[in-house]
Amino acid sequence: MAMQRYLVDYRRLSTDALAKWSSVPSSVASDALNRCQSMDSRIKPMVPGMRICGQARTVVTMPGDNSMVHHAVSLAEPGDVVVVAGGGLDDVALAGEWVVRCCKRRALGGLVVDGSVRDLHEIRGLGLPVFAKGAVARGPHKNFGGKMDVTAAIGGVPVNPGDLILGDEDGVVVVPLAFADAALAQSLALLERERQWTEQIEAGATLVDVLGVPPLEIVPAE
Repeated sequence: MAMQRYLVDYRRLSTDALAKWSSVPSSVASDALNRCQSMDSRIKPMVPGMRICGQARTVVTMPGDNSMVHHAVSLAEPGDVVVVAGGGLDDVALAGEWVVRCCKRRALGGLVVDGSVRDLHEIRGLGLPVFAKGAVARGPHKNFGGKMDVTAAIGGVPVNPGDLILGDEDGVVVVPLAFADAALAQSLALLERERQWTEQIEAGATLVDVLGVPPLEIVPAE
């Protein structure tokens, strides 16, 4: 299989929009998208507390081969998030210190791998957001092929180049670029509603009152 990069043209989100998105939890973004668009629950930050927010540059690899990952992190632009469709293979690391170091040096927004990574000690020190299913010592092969900037299935969710990738300790959510503006407005509205709920609960209201949960049906004892 050849190594191919597809030439695509997509809308770049404004700095202001990305700044607003960076304050939105992944759970709220998923709620704004009809409680969908969440990647496989095993894809989590490799360092607790990491957050990721940026537009996707997609990579599809051959099983256990990370050649296209090297190309992608060398071609992606500052702020981009490289998302790797590794097929969920968790016994081969598709990225490690050198891939993450390159991402960091080129000011990328982070790395998401549907599979494993390695060199966790170095990744912790570099501070770049890295999300994956886990870590394993076994390294990848090279030069068997792959694709970049194509529609890819990553963590069970379709991702297109330019889609917004939003991640935190709850996991990763994909916001389709076509819906990003509407989803941001909905997410901000949900955050305001949650702020109001918090105030009501702290003032003594119950969840039943706040959320309008239907009353219980009382069953008399026999």
